[in-house]
Amino acid sequence: MDSLIHSLRDITIRRISVSEMNNNVYLLTAKASGAQLLIDAADDLPAIQQMIEDSAADTTATPKLALIATTHQHWDHVRALPGLVEVTGAKTSAGVDDADALPVPVDVPLRHGDVGNFDGFDITAVHLRGHTPGSIAYVYLDPEGPAHIFSGDSLFPGGVGNTQNDAARFTSLLNDVSERLFQAYPDDTVVHPGHGDPTTLGAERPHLAEWRERGW
Repeated sequence: MDSLIHSLRDITIRRISVSEMNNNVYLLTAKASGAQLLIDAADDLPAIQQMIEDSAADTTATPKLALIATTHQHWDHVRALPGLVEVTGAKTSAGVDDADALPVPVDVPLRHGDVGNFDGFDITAVHLRGHTPGSIAYVYLDPEGPAHIFSGDSLFPGGVGNTQNDAARFTSLLNDVSERLFQAYPDDTVVHPGHGDPTTLGAERPHLAEWRERGW
């Protein structure tokens, strides 16, 4: 399975789609140090291992998986997590309010605004309440290009994530997405969702009022 690659100044971003639900698995690799962050070990451990193996081409150093980050607790995003932890020994992170529901212990429970420092890049945790209580988006600020948001199931092309027709959860999620993503980052910011294709904040921004009006 080939991974799609963004080659930025300091890191590469690889993506594969796994399972019948087309879950996205992302791998960030620091070009200089080989430090790596994997986001959502969703399913298909062999495919994830192949992506990690392929990423040796992305760095002049020896790749080292430093952290496996989970966007949220839903089963389809964590099916390969126990196996990947077992074979790599990497630490894990997730939102503090979702951590207890994960199938492995969470080494780094995340709160809104927490910053992870890797050797060659930083990642900021943005807490988005609604799809699950502890959903986290992971944000990378490229020093020479658009920001990149790994939004899990909180933001997609065309709307926010599923809140099961719960008006309070929908309002919470849309408020957080509006204030913590759309008001915080510019239009060229790339959004990498938990399923499907990427979008930009600029492509979605004109529709925020329409989403609020329709209620999903």
